[in-house]
Amino acid sequence: MSDSALPIYLASRSARRREILRQLGVPFVLLPLREAAGRPVDVDETSLPGEAPTAYVQRVARLKAEAAWGLLEQRRLPVRPVLGADTTVAAGGEILGKPANRADAMRMLRLLSGGVHAVHTAVALRLHDRLELRLSSTNVEFKPLDEQTIAAYVDCGEPMDKAGAYAVQGKAAMFVKHLQGSYTGVVGLPAWETAELLGAFGYRLP
Repeated sequence: MSDSALPIYLASRSARRREILRQLGVPFVLLPLREAAGRPVDVDETSLPGEAPTAYVQRVARLKAEAAWGLLEQRRLPVRPVLGADTTVAAGGEILGKPANRADAMRMLRLLSGGVHAVHTAVALRLHDRLELRLSSTNVEFKPLDEQTIAAYVDCGEPMDKAGAYAVQGKAAMFVKHLQGSYTGVVGLPAWETAELLGAFGYRLP
């Protein structure tokens, strides 16, 4: 990309990812994908049988970037890089996406309580036929959580659209005893990997 003042496309509805791009000084235009229940989605985020969490998150990030590139071409939008990202939590051999309901959120938080889990975020950037990926993996240790704490947190509503049923930038920050890796990766868009990927496409950050 020859002109860093031109915005990229962000294929995400995440407010956290928008904020991190702003922190990096990256101009962007939203190109969100369909993900509403009851409507055809642009990307099927169902994991494959036996799929490793790192393979899963990279596959979904790639699919998001490719789907958004398809929208760009379909709508005949100005050609600019398209960024897609996906975050998943892995614990107890299970991939933890967004909880389906209150009971599922409670179950996930019980699984994370008092242990160490992994948070994987993959970032994909596509421009024409070129697509590159970067992966951030972080270990997060939670303090033990009793049932009252879990129920109160779930009832505040914060976990319901978050992978692993928690938001580290929100009230769940008080659950984290130790974090080894990328904080912004746990939030949903790893700053170092994103900047490095944009740089590989010639995007010069401030």
